[in-house]
Amino acid sequence: MHSFFNKFITRNNSLIQFVKQYDNCLGSREQAERESDAADFHTVIPCATKSSIEAQFQDVYTHQKFREVQAQFRGKANCITRLTNFALGYSVYEVGEQVFSSIFNKFVVTYDSVAAEVKCQCLLFESRGILCCHALSVLSFERVSQVSPRYILKRWNNKVKEVTHTHIKRSHDEPLLEPRSKRFDQLVFCSQNICKFTSESEELTAILHRAYDNVMVEMESLKAKRKGTSFLSHEDANLESVNELQSPPRI
Repeated sequence: MHSFFNKFITRNNSLIQFVKQYDNCLGSREQAERESDAADFHTVIPCATKSSIEAQFQDVYTHQKFREVQAQFRGKANCITRLTNFALGYSVYEVGEQVFSSIFNKFVVTYDSVAAEVKCQCLLFESRGILCCHALSVLSFERVSQVSPRYILKRWNNKVKEVTHTHIKRSHDEPLLEPRSKRFDQLVFCSQNICKFTSESEELTAILHRAYDNVMVEMESLKAKRKGTSFLSHEDANLESVNELQSPPRI
């Protein structure tokens, strides 16, 4: 708990000071998450090995999670894999992981080539959501070039746009933001379906662009009448929306 409020809360703070600093702490952490997301979008961590499976994780995972995955790929170099049983596409391996010069920890790993499923006795994937070095060693032994999508968890996908969680209701949000968050969620759901449909062809995409331009003109006209502000162009409206979604919270 103390590490969560690091630099904001000390043991000598009063309850009133805690309440005041609470929003500042959450806002600071949100800003750090935004900066981390930006790094995930615009930079790439080099692969530590020549494995195509590592490249598969590199393409989709956030930097933080990919570093954890890379540690397992490096650990694969310390593993010795031996096939102990095989029947109808189902293989059982014994993987020895060298922890000291002459000391090996042994793990049982099973691989189902039909279901493309690998399981290790250490249960690292079940506990932390990443494949262990023992399972990776078996996949390499089996000459598997791509892992099943079941081993790539969506919650660590670097292609999930920040706007999908920008308007999620939080405890430190103002109550007036809740209706807006609901409207935002509804619009995101509808727009995803529309984009999936229209992206199938250039003609449908062009129709959507024309409709979008017309709707933006109508909405900005209404917005200008209500607020008494000047009319915004299509490009200005887009820029204003992006800035509103991505600007850091004021602390």
